[in-house]
Amino acid sequence: MTYTVPFSELNKADIPTAGGKGANLGEMTAAGFPVPAGFVLTTEAYDAFVQAHGLQQQIVDLALKAATDDPQSNEAAAQKIRALFMQGEIERDLATEITTAYQTLTQNGDSSTSSDHRNAVAVRSSATAEDLPDASFAGQQDTFLNIQGEDALLEAVKQCWASLWTARAMAYRLRQGIDPASVSLAVVVQKLVAATSASSVQALSSGILFTANPVNGERDQILINATWGLGEAIVGGLVTPDSVVVDKTTHKILSRETAAKP
Repeated sequence: MTYTVPFSELNKADIPTAGGKGANLGEMTAAGFPVPAGFVLTTEAYDAFVQAHGLQQQIVDLALKAATDDPQSNEAAAQKIRALFMQGEIERDLATEITTAYQTLTQNGDSSTSSDHRNAVAVRSSATAEDLPDASFAGQQDTFLNIQGEDALLEAVKQCWASLWTARAMAYRLRQGIDPASVSLAVVVQKLVAATSASSVQALSSGILFTANPVNGERDQILINATWGLGEAIVGGLVTPDSVVVDKTTHKILSRETAAKP
């Protein structure tokens, strides 16, 4: 079984194994958008890790015990589950497949940048149910930026898997009636965006575009959030971004809000 799949081989039909983020990156790559290259570590890799370490029943038991309104109980169970992931080693064949895909990805880097910066990737969680009509799981799991080197990559992959089991994510799935035994996670490994200088791996600016306005539910509006630096600051709620609302049909700017910046 192959656990790593490049964006060029993914589309919407692959959401069950590549997650929403991974499948959509495949769609955007096929459509010709300037998507930084990368690959997806499929949900089957997560399942293989869980099976290899006999974690499934332990996870389910802890998750069900945490199905209460007691925040302390929920957090304690979540920490125990995440520790199970971080204590385990990724099986050798799977680790080799991940690091080989990483080597192929980073060896195709820009020769004008240092080797360290060419090796930098983003390791991003890709849930199999990120954006549904009645629920949004986007932002529930973690992303890790500027990951360099094989050991750091493997550790970040485990951290992504473990982030499926934060108290917040578990509580949200409970409210949505999702069986903890059915949960799995894909991981996106993607070249970090181009640096502003040879000595920095910091993006000048970045943002998030919503093809329907999540603020008012209007599907004929586009919402753009943007800020200085990497987009994770927006996703993580660390900054208040600039916001622009655009009419899909006329492309007219309907509103613009500029946030205060340091």
